[in-house]
Amino acid sequence: MANAVRDRLHSRVFHAVHRNNLLYNTCWEDPALDRVALRLSPADRLLVITSAGCNALDYLLAGCGEVHAVDMNPIQNALLEFKRAAIRSLDFEDFFAFFGHGRTPNARILYQGSIRPFLPGYARDYWDKHLNFFSGKGWRDSFYFRGTSGLVARLLSFNILKLARLRRSVENLVAANSVQEQESIYRREVSHKLWTPMMRWFLKRRITMTMVGVPGPQLEQITRQYPGGLFQFIKDRVEQVLVKLPFRENYFWRVYLEGSYTRDCCPEYLKEANYPALKEAMARLHIHTGKVTDVVRASDKPFTRLVLLDHMDWMSHHDPKGLEDEWNAILGKTAPKARILFRSAGLREDFLDPLPVQYQGTRQRLGDLLTRQTALAEELHQRDRVNTYGSFHIVDLP
Repeated sequence: MANAVRDRLHSRVFHAVHRNNLLYNTCWEDPALDRVALRLSPADRLLVITSAGCNALDYLLAGCGEVHAVDMNPIQNALLEFKRAAIRSLDFEDFFAFFGHGRTPNARILYQGSIRPFLPGYARDYWDKHLNFFSGKGWRDSFYFRGTSGLVARLLSFNILKLARLRRSVENLVAANSVQEQESIYRREVSHKLWTPMMRWFLKRRITMTMVGVPGPQLEQITRQYPGGLFQFIKDRVEQVLVKLPFRENYFWRVYLEGSYTRDCCPEYLKEANYPALKEAMARLHIHTGKVTDVVRASDKPFTRLVLLDHMDWMSHHDPKGLEDEWNAILGKTAPKARILFRSAGLREDFLDPLPVQYQGTRQRLGDLLTRQTALAEELHQRDRVNTYGSFHIVDLP
């Protein structure tokens, strides 16, 4: 009974946070993996859950013909609308000030004169009230310290760089010439200062996980499947990033420590050489607020690629009928042999194979219809610079 009450309370808090806040200020799914898995071409029509919109822009730069970004949270779409309007109207230096540095003293002038006229009403209403995210003022002095995930990033950054006095060690990790040198720095300078009882307490709080967008079902997956539970999962993931992957180029973790990207460590959409192509690609970006199911069913042409992030972890627990409806829509309206990517907190994803779906007039198990590209997915997962998911999945439809 106590667990059921706790789960219901956590779910309500999670939904309240999601509905009323900017949750993600940057994407934490590595698009370099997606590019290899998706093999995008101008003939592709791709649907992706918006999140912060970074990866939707990346897929366009990778050559995708159309990208449709979908999110239930209009605030996440308002962020992508802001990026699209800024790309259309600003030169590269001003755009990089907003989303590379995360701050600009010219934010209000540029917003009023160039960006705001290109925004739809709902996005204009949001940014009229929240433009201070880019002001560079206060303790949260970067856009990347704003929103709920940004608040957690700021708290962790303060703890790591200030309280634990690890700024010089982080600089040494960035300057390291090999992963072997990184591991030496981590073992010698970082590990004993980072994994303190206070850090363990902070990371194990459900409210902390809610702020970074981890729902209760995902916490349960990790606790059930991972030896040592949630804290050990996080510790092992961070160690993988610091001792087995080049940290110098890891813009995901560095932006949350430093509050900004650099010119040589940033997403593809923030590279100056890609900016002309990005401007041209805005005509091929479409933004939808609503459910994946509804957008797929309403589409006048089939999708060939779908990137579903990790939302099915939550649906499998809280809305199994909704998950069934979503896959019925996908099977009914996507192109033959369409490829789908998704991620899961669990080391094993165990909810899709038994899912009952309708296909060609008969009721079938979804697992009998999917072709899983397991070897490729596992190979790519080992190269994930974010490394916060338990598993990465690539499936092909009939």
